[in-house]
Amino acid sequence: MSTKNTFPALHNAMWPGLVGKGPDSEPPISLETMLDLTVGASVNGVKFDGVDLFLSLPHTDIDSTDDDLKKLADDIGGRGLVVGSMVAPVWGPTGGGSAMGNDEEQAKFLTQVRKACRIGKKLKDLGVRKYGVVRIDSATGPRDWLADPEAGTRRIADTFRKACDIADEYGERLAAEGEICWAGMHSWRQNVKLLETVGRPETLGFQADMAHTMLFTMGYNAPEDRLLPENFDWNDGAALAEAYRTMARALRPWMIDFHVAQNDGTVKGSGSHDKTGRHCQPFDPNGRLDIVRDSGAWLRDDAGNLTKAVQHICWDGCMFSNDVMLNQQTWNEVLQAMISVRDAHGWN
Repeated sequence: MSTKNTFPALHNAMWPGLVGKGPDSEPPISLETMLDLTVGASVNGVKFDGVDLFLSLPHTDIDSTDDDLKKLADDIGGRGLVVGSMVAPVWGPTGGGSAMGNDEEQAKFLTQVRKACRIGKKLKDLGVRKYGVVRIDSATGPRDWLADPEAGTRRIADTFRKACDIADEYGERLAAEGEICWAGMHSWRQNVKLLETVGRPETLGFQADMAHTMLFTMGYNAPEDRLLPENFDWNDGAALAEAYRTMARALRPWMIDFHVAQNDGTVKGSGSHDKTGRHCQPFDPNGRLDIVRDSGAWLRDDAGNLTKAVQHICWDGCMFSNDVMLNQQTWNEVLQAMISVRDAHGWN
């Protein structure tokens, strides 16, 4: 059975098996298990088309050899999946450094971008990847940025500009994922300012996660940019939709990667991950977003026309318990939500 539309492709993120896991939380879930759960998902015969990767151990080593990448391509392709976007491990604990830091920190950040771009190109050469971006962020929190916002944004922009030069060498595009936990990317206005300051729209765009960007409307970590009033009545769906569209309208021209997600209007941190928008399951009764309606704020312009800005969409649901993650029904429900988005905002 086919769905209403063929495009964009439907992907599942692999990093929820890692993000927020570790010694202070639950054990990570292996890439192989995440792949098997993705392949096992099915809704009326419709399956996931591919996966987006996290380029850090214990999943995919950022220093993978060509032989390692051939095995990875075989493992993924052999399951009937393709690779889309990839997360570059630009943070200090994974070998990177702050995009706002000194020259040594910046060099570490850029080294990780180069390694990620190399992997992306290799997977293209191996035939398992035909689209997608390399995902980055500023790799430092807003508290440090607040000491001197103008200088902080200039430094991050300088790092991102140099990252664009690297990406151009490999034929890659970079997507900066705005979240309340990343310096200079913690509000919708600051994201726009940063992207404009970099000024490389052909190489650097915005990665929009539905859940993380919803926190922008609440002004979390940036009350001056809130679009919803304090003590907002979440029963007012029309007001939420309008605030969400206002935020998306500013960032949509930059959007080149999209995450379908749900959020309950709270924040959560787990393991080594700072507090950010709390993901919840797509049909969680506490979820604040209307996933189909609000995905349209990103996937359609103000006139209601499809933007066709992305070739695939990806589910992102981090910091779920392992009991939830290892339940196959979880991924059937995720896929169901993804199909609904594609039926509403996709094409043939």
